[in-house]
Amino acid sequence: MSRTMSKKHLLAGLAAAGVLGVGIAAPTVAFAEDSATPSPSANSSTDPGTDRQQQRADRQAAFAEALAKELGVSTDKVTAALEKVREQQQADRPERPSTADRQAMLKERLDQAVKDGKLTQEQADAITKAAEAGVFPGPGGRGHHGGPEGTTGK
Repeated sequence: MSRTMSKKHLLAGLAAAGVLGVGIAAPTVAFAEDSATPSPSANSSTDPGTDRQQQRADRQAAFAEALAKELGVSTDKVTAALEKVREQQQADRPERPSTADRQAMLKERLDQAVKDGKLTQEQADAITKAAEAGVFPGPGGRGHHGGPEGTTGK
């Protein structure tokens, strides 16, 4: 019984800590976004992706500055720490399969669906054609938002 209660207390404490963390972080992020003054990018008229990257970099810099002020440390120290964490997270992510590998996996799944009677061959062919044309969202598709591929699908 006491073990169950201690687990409940632990979970309640973790939930409270999470709420507190969000309560502290949200105003900081809001402050960082409010204080960021978007600077016009030289390439904004030719490449919307570049403008978006610049805006993101500006927001991140403002966030690092606000966090540094809150913690009483230098902005350079916070920026370096954030970059280190970002690099560690990227290293921990599994690599994405190549476009050819994704297409091969899709073909296998569609072939199995046809074999199982869930799709006709015509439907599978239409799905393959749509995927190759970039109709579906996701890595490699035109509907993909975010990530290193951006929204070009290439």
